Amino acid sequence: MTAPAALPPKLAELVDDFSGVGVKDRLQLLLELSEELPALPAKYAGHRETMEQVHECQTPLFLAVEVAPDEHRTVHLYFDAPPEAPTTRGFASIMVSGLDGEPAEEVLAVPNDFYLALGLGEAVSPLRLRGMAAMLARIKNQVRSAG
Repeated sequence: MTAPAALPPKLAELVDDFSGVGVKDRLQLLLELSEELPALPAKYAGHRETMEQVHECQTPLFLAVEVAPDEHRTVHLYFDAPPEAPTTRGFASIMVSGLDGEPAEEVLAVPNDFYLALGLGEAVSPLRLRGMAAMLARIKNQVRSAG
């Protein structure tokens, strides 16, 4: 299991929040986070063709990654997930809350299995967790592709 200290601070805080509560409370926390997923900016809203679909997710999920041309190569994440898919939206919200605004180097250093430390394995299906792993893999691929 990933040690929270190996994660960017905001992501480590989320891992602490999840791992510090029981299974039912983890699900509730995930549902609360699903409601906090930011709306898409105008350039992506209604333009899924400009985003990458994460096919491993059980519901249609699209993501866009922008890497700023600043010295830290700051990463910005955008997700389009349907309101009727709270688990998927919750996972996307974890990514945005934990990784948006972080330097590219920090995002690329996140362990691929960090999501195991959230303790959601008892609360959601392995197939859903695979979707979260795929989100991180695609984020990292887009960050690498950005230069």
